[in-house]
Amino acid sequence: MPNLSSQKITQFLKFGIVGLLGLCWDTGTVYSLRPFVGLTIATIAAYFIAASINWLINRLWTFRHVGNQHHFVVQWMRFLAGNSLGFFLNRGCVFTLFHVSPVFKTYPVLALAAGAVAGMMANFHISRKLVFHSESARSATTNRPTAEIVPFQPERAVVKNTISSHTVVANSRSKVG
Repeated sequence: MPNLSSQKITQFLKFGIVGLLGLCWDTGTVYSLRPFVGLTIATIAAYFIAASINWLINRLWTFRHVGNQHHFVVQWMRFLAGNSLGFFLNRGCVFTLFHVSPVFKTYPVLALAAGAVAGMMANFHISRKLVFHSESARSATTNRPTAEIVPFQPERAVVKNTISSHTVVANSRSKVG
């Protein structure tokens, strides 16, 4: 069973609520822009508008107590870059549904809702680990004991006669052979 802390569950629920609001921004933007720029451009522009608003709400509410050590512009860029996997899952689903049935082109909200569900888990984990992380939590995970890799030490004694007389040595430095 994965380790689910109450903080992580609360963050996930808040992230989901913000995602539902994001679906509203996304849908409103698509329906507003569609008559002017067409469905494809409206859908792409809507993602970035909704993602930007979602980042702000997540910064102020969902992850309010952690992860605000970066300048807000840097964090916004990290959010958009980090959630690029979610973007491809989300919009990949949306555009696939647009091509599968004309119903989704007529009612884009159906495709947008499916896309939001497709990208939600990836976006939550990426946002939590890479965008809205606290330095103390990050350093706690990086200070775990690790195995030590010892480099080759030429001064170390090597046991003689470790190669059998029946073994062919290839690429030897000796020209004899």
